[in-house]
Amino acid sequence: MILRSEPFPLPGKSISLRGLMACLAVVAVAAFIAGAELHSQPVTISPFAICSTATQAEFPGETSYLAENDTAMNKMMSGMAIRPSGDADRDFVAMMSPHHQGAIEMAQAVLRNGHNEQIRRLAQEIIVTQQQEIAAMRLAIGEPLPPSVPSPTQLAGSAVRP
Repeated sequence: MILRSEPFPLPGKSISLRGLMACLAVVAVAAFIAGAELHSQPVTISPFAICSTATQAEFPGETSYLAENDTAMNKMMSGMAIRPSGDADRDFVAMMSPHHQGAIEMAQAVLRNGHNEQIRRLAQEIIVTQQQEIAAMRLAIGEPLPPSVPSPTQLAGSAVRP
């Protein structure tokens, strides 16, 4: 990855690297703070709301993708907030599985909403590799694998793009 200091171009808008990094830092701090409250109740953190309350208004054509991504992120962050078991290996798998599942769901969202063929191929690859990593982790700690299902890299009803 090449880090650039100039703004990232978006249709009609731009996001600076500094702004993007600040957004990610806020999400990380919120996740850390939420972890401290783990013992009292489940945690839901909304990176979408934290990063920008005006995003939907600014990018109405992206509302569906942003909503799907927000749902995936909230589910991932909540799933990663575990009560420690005393077994670091099991705790690692318990936290990493929802993390990888979040990546799968975010990739599915871009398959439903994205148009860049190169990004779509990367999203398909992410889905496959993250599923493999979840399976490998579960097997490593003696957990059974979930039942086989059709690959979610091609979504039902989505047209194959040229």
